[in-house]
Amino acid sequence: MNLIKLSTAIAFLLTTNLAYPQGSLDDYKRAYALKEKYNNQVFYSNVQPQWIGDSPYFWYIRHTPEGKIYVVVDAQKKTKTELFDHSRLAETLSRLSGKEIKAGQLPLEYLEVDPTRDTLRFICNNTRWEYTVTANNLVNKGAVAPRPTPRHWMETDDEKTASPVLSPDGKYTAFIKNHNVYVKELLSGKEKQVSYDGTLSNYYSAYIRWSPDSKKVASTKIRPIQKRYVYYVESSPADQLQPKLHKQEYAKPGDELPFRIPCIFEVETGTAFIPSTGLFDRQYHVGNLQWNSDSRALTFEYNQRGHQVYRVLELSAETGQVRTLVEETSDKYVNYPRYFRHDLADGKRLIWMSERDNWNHLYMYDRTTGQPLYQITRGEWYVRQVLHVDEENQVIYFSANGMERGEDPYLIRYYRIGLDGKGLTCLTPDKGMHRAWFSADKKYLVDVYSSVDEAPVAVLRNGRNGKVIMPLETADISRLLANGWKAPEVFVAKGRDGKTDMWGLIARPSNFDPSKKYPVIEYIYQGPGDQYVPKTFIPYNWNMTSLAELGFIVVQVDGMGTSFRSRTFENVCYKNLKDAGLPDHIAWIKAAGAKYPSMDLDRVGIYGCSAGGQESTAAVLFHPEFYKAAYSACGCHDNRMDKIWWNELWLGYPVGEQYKENSNTENAHLLTRPLMLVVGELDDNVDPASTMQLANALIKAGKDFELVVVPGAHHTMGEEFGEHKRYDFFVRHLLKVTPPEWEMLK
Repeated sequence: MNLIKLSTAIAFLLTTNLAYPQGSLDDYKRAYALKEKYNNQVFYSNVQPQWIGDSPYFWYIRHTPEGKIYVVVDAQKKTKTELFDHSRLAETLSRLSGKEIKAGQLPLEYLEVDPTRDTLRFICNNTRWEYTVTANNLVNKGAVAPRPTPRHWMETDDEKTASPVLSPDGKYTAFIKNHNVYVKELLSGKEKQVSYDGTLSNYYSAYIRWSPDSKKVASTKIRPIQKRYVYYVESSPADQLQPKLHKQEYAKPGDELPFRIPCIFEVETGTAFIPSTGLFDRQYHVGNLQWNSDSRALTFEYNQRGHQVYRVLELSAETGQVRTLVEETSDKYVNYPRYFRHDLADGKRLIWMSERDNWNHLYMYDRTTGQPLYQITRGEWYVRQVLHVDEENQVIYFSANGMERGEDPYLIRYYRIGLDGKGLTCLTPDKGMHRAWFSADKKYLVDVYSSVDEAPVAVLRNGRNGKVIMPLETADISRLLANGWKAPEVFVAKGRDGKTDMWGLIARPSNFDPSKKYPVIEYIYQGPGDQYVPKTFIPYNWNMTSLAELGFIVVQVDGMGTSFRSRTFENVCYKNLKDAGLPDHIAWIKAAGAKYPSMDLDRVGIYGCSAGGQESTAAVLFHPEFYKAAYSACGCHDNRMDKIWWNELWLGYPVGEQYKENSNTENAHLLTRPLMLVVGELDDNVDPASTMQLANALIKAGKDFELVVVPGAHHTMGEEFGEHKRYDFFVRHLLKVTPPEWEMLK
């Protein structure tokens, strides 16, 4: 009996290897070669126009097989010519810079074109140059000054330092001294202290704002907090043998935050208006101080801790009273990253963006009553961005998705509509994902559109009706196709509810054989901050192309909990990040597997980084019946360890049991599938301790897993080393073959 079982097992293994020859040395070599093979094989693409001042002219770079050509377009005359003589400039630049530069490879960084189109300013070889086209006169304007190191995005501005602020009438400056607000009369040099209660631990912001009539100043009184810091040990610095210790400001969920009070001071009388904080007393943030045009009030904004209330407030400069202009509330969260507000010049109205009717739309508000007058845009679609409010012509220019029925709801188009909500006009009607650049007067726009399986097209359109004025470029992908490139497939299937369409991509190896069975690997980055499945033409997809070439079918899908569909669609994530849309992903993959028998749904893996690192681990913890292996890089495995804004917005405040319920670390004991954890030792986005704490929990639970720490790496999928580890991990656990030795790939 045992011999029969052994013989059966051997036969199974032999047939398995014959049926699934993927993961070979040739597959690896081919996978690694695809980046070079597919890159730089698309021409007349990547049009990024630059309008020249207020003129009807714009320039862009034509990417031709012979190199780059700078062209200028006259939208009015519908002409396109070379911006300058490329050979002549290349020769002159080579001679003066001492470095050979070819005409088709001119590296003109930060190019600025004068409205006359005869003077160009650019940087080349770290030197600033000015070039007069007709005279062929090139002038060296000196070396580029070193750029100051920007503040790390995790660091908050204490607002303690700023230059004195000049009053609109030019008679005074306002500044901070000894933590208080002072005003100086420029003619006499006399200083006057206007605030007296500022202290080291409750000081006034140096970002002072003068009223338009120069009679008042506004500043924010700030009560600071003790900041949290995260520490990193750089084990292998390039400039010394011994490790380095790094320190970074890093606020986490539940941490204390500064308390801010906008204040107004009359310069002549010294009268101070310090408001009651009743309407903004539970602060996540108070800011965006702006004087009203009549100097009678100051407008500011209040984001309540927990993000369930957002208010636009007005502080009277005559009474010190605060009143509400706009109040946005939610039982889950106000989606403040979608923020847009425009104060109309009449001082009586403002435009506000809100998801209150389940879709993201624009509303006209009455500043006097603090109530909406009417809804400007409406329908089961999503306003993405307001580009311009043209008050003179009473028109709003904006982008939106989901307006066109029967197609991918994520595709962005551009529109104009009257401030009264009438006259909605699509300016980019062709099917595809659009990006538009408008002329200063909005008479014209350059429209570039594509899809994952349709090459980019660039056209010049009329800014009033969207009609094509002239074609600009149509991408040539003939060389890419000749190299064996195949577009990923856009696939649509119902999600967990059996009703809602989920949109995703399926990528297959270039030598795909539909008679074979292929393991499936999902690349995941899912979350309410965006939507993540590519919608534009990409010759080489870093997350899918090479991995598929090893012998996998690689997929990506946006499930519930992601953005830009509806509020209901996104709100699935609230206090529920561990959901990660996975029930929708599973339903979608099963539907794809039912249509394509080549997808082996008994061998499904998953990988991701950051939020995707958290979600890929969650997949094998909470859905091990479906996901059989996970690679997780730099994951925020316990949201209490991660940055404050992301987690308090989606998981709520105060920090409670919901954080434990969504924690991979708290649920580490559930692991039953192969897992590889990867982390950069200097990850300055997600605290690397999050990965190490998950590893600790797995060890304590007696679980087997792999841990890869990449020295010197920041927030990363794993660098080249990690990419190779990821390939080997899935080849071993899904293809069930031994990967080739690394030395064989050198």
